[in-house]
Amino acid sequence: MNILEINGITKDYANHRALDDVSLSIPEKSVFGLLGPNGAGKTTLIRIINQISSMDQGKITFNGEKLRQQHVNRIGYLPEERGLYRKMKVGEMALYLAQLKGLSKAQAMEKLEHWFTKFDIIDWWYRKVEELSKGMQQKIQFIITIIHEPDLLVFDEPFSGFDPINQVMLKEEILKQKERGAAIIFSTHNMASVEEICDNIALIHNSKVILQGEVQALKEEYKANEFEIVLANFNKPIQSLNDHEMKIVSDNSEDGLFKGRLRTTSQLSTNEVIRKLISFGEIRSFREVLPTMNDIFIKNVNEIPKE
Repeated sequence: MNILEINGITKDYANHRALDDVSLSIPEKSVFGLLGPNGAGKTTLIRIINQISSMDQGKITFNGEKLRQQHVNRIGYLPEERGLYRKMKVGEMALYLAQLKGLSKAQAMEKLEHWFTKFDIIDWWYRKVEELSKGMQQKIQFIITIIHEPDLLVFDEPFSGFDPINQVMLKEEILKQKERGAAIIFSTHNMASVEEICDNIALIHNSKVILQGEVQALKEEYKANEFEIVLANFNKPIQSLNDHEMKIVSDNSEDGLFKGRLRTTSQLSTNEVIRKLISFGEIRSFREVLPTMNDIFIKNVNEIPKE
C-alpha cells in the first residue's frame, strides 16, 4: 500500500517550469530516495508535499485522502536549509517546537529527555543554540522532526554537517523510523547512502521524472554482464578467453594470477561463465559487477539532451 500518491503535478514559476507532470508512489514502511541534479525540481516537490507551496495542476493523496492542511501534523520535515532560533536556549526551543507538533508539555519533556540523552546532548539543554556546532544543531533538528512519530518523514540532505560517525548513527535512526512503520522520503546527492538505506528511488531531471523503481531491480536492469575474476594455475593462454561470448575488458594480472574483468553476452548464464572459466584454471575469486546508483544516476542524466 502507498502512503502518498502523487499524480500529474505541475508547477510553474514565472518563465520556469519547476515540475512537469510528475507522478510518484511512495510505499508505506519504506525509504524512498528522491534524486536529481541541483535545480531538477526536488525541493519544489518537497515543499508541495509539506503544503508550503501550492501546485498548479495535479493531485496528491495521503493515506487515501486528498492531501489537506490537517495532514501536516502527520508529516515530519527536515529541510536542507535549517531553521533554529539561534538566540534561544536549546531546551526551551526544543520544548516549544515539540509542543507545536501537538505534544503536551509533559509528553514533550519525556521524549526530549530520551532523545537528548541518546544523542549525548543533554548537557547543552541550557546553552544557546548559537553556541552549538553545526552537527549538534543537526541532531536537534532531527529530534524535532521525528518527535511526534509521524507517518511520513521527509529528509532533505539530512547528513549535511555530520562527521562519518554521526552519519552512521543517523542512518541507523532513519532505519529505526522505518521499522516503527514510517514511510521516508530521502533527498540526497550522496549515492552511497542511497544504496545503503533506500528501497525505491525516483530520479528527477529538468522538472520530469526520468527513472523510478526498486533499487535492486534497477541495478539488475542496468548491469553490463561484467564479472571480476581471479584465476590461478591456468592451463590455456588467458587471451583465449576472448571469443564471441566473452571479452577481457581489464587485466591487472600479477604474481602468476590473472586478475581482471570480463564482459559476456547477455545470453550467457552465470553458471555457463563459471564452467568456461573452470576449463582455464582454478577460480580464486568470482564476482558479478552490478552498477552503483551513482553509475545509474550519471548515465540517465547524461543521456537527456540539455535544454
